[in-house]
Amino acid sequence: MNLDGLHHITAITGDAPRNVDFYTRVLGLRMTAKTVNQDDPSVYHLFYGDENAQPGADLTFFEYPGATPGRAGAGMVHRVVWRVASPAAIDFWAERLGDDGVATERGDGGSLIFADPEGLAHELVVDASGDEPLIAEHPEIPAALALQGFEGVRAYSARPDDSAVVLERLMGATRRADSDTFELRGERRGGWIAWDPAPDVPGRQSAGTVHHIAWGTTDADMPSWIENVTDAGIPNSGYIDRHYFHSLYFREPGGVLYELATREPGFTVDGPVEELGTTLILPPFLEPRRDEIAARLTPLPDPRAGWKRVQPAQS
Repeated sequence: MNLDGLHHITAITGDAPRNVDFYTRVLGLRMTAKTVNQDDPSVYHLFYGDENAQPGADLTFFEYPGATPGRAGAGMVHRVVWRVASPAAIDFWAERLGDDGVATERGDGGSLIFADPEGLAHELVVDASGDEPLIAEHPEIPAALALQGFEGVRAYSARPDDSAVVLERLMGATRRADSDTFELRGERRGGWIAWDPAPDVPGRQSAGTVHHIAWGTTDADMPSWIENVTDAGIPNSGYIDRHYFHSLYFREPGGVLYELATREPGFTVDGPVEELGTTLILPPFLEPRRDEIAARLTPLPDPRAGWKRVQPAQS
């Protein structure tokens, strides 16, 4: 029973329109769902990903309008690492981001590091995994140069030794030699979390910070994961139905909030893949409150309205 790397990553924004512009227009991701936080329906929950909304590329945001800038500290993820196909893709993104006024720097091995408008850090690395590329269509970004899904995350742990124990003994992670990087790989794909020394300044969860990360599983394996986490003495949420997937939440010893999320049923539970992200969708238990909920949200247009159709992305 293995976890299929990162399923999704959820962060916080204080400005939904600017957030939509950056992640769809600049980074070329597809808005795959425009919905609300099921635990707080007064705020958006925006999903961005590949063309078919597959686990492994879903970056999501809760919007708290006007939220002050946050700061990553101990117990928080501080960087999202994405895959691209080649060094040429790295060069493409350095130029594209620079043309949009986004500062970049080169990291180890020629990677590219930058931040979104609210300070959430990202890194692009050349993919060596062999996993299926998860690509979205965009009229300005050739498929060969597009983002291809998550590679991993970098985080700060308040208790790195205990964080390692949970990853290795409970979650089945493999520790890379001579490093604090832990890979979780299943039948479909893999991903990793790397621990960096925590800064002295305390973290503050707000705009531009990661709220939680989710590791991929299946409906068939979820009961066993719930049993294993509970038997390990870790407080957890138990089974939660998130409409698009089914979840288990728990906080690892170093403070990072983990979710285990299933592939099933997927985003097309609301309609065909062609319609993803075009309108506000609500889970069935919130549908009777649609007018009330919609009235409190900032209108967001379909980012693809008026697009000329491009050829389907090639993997």
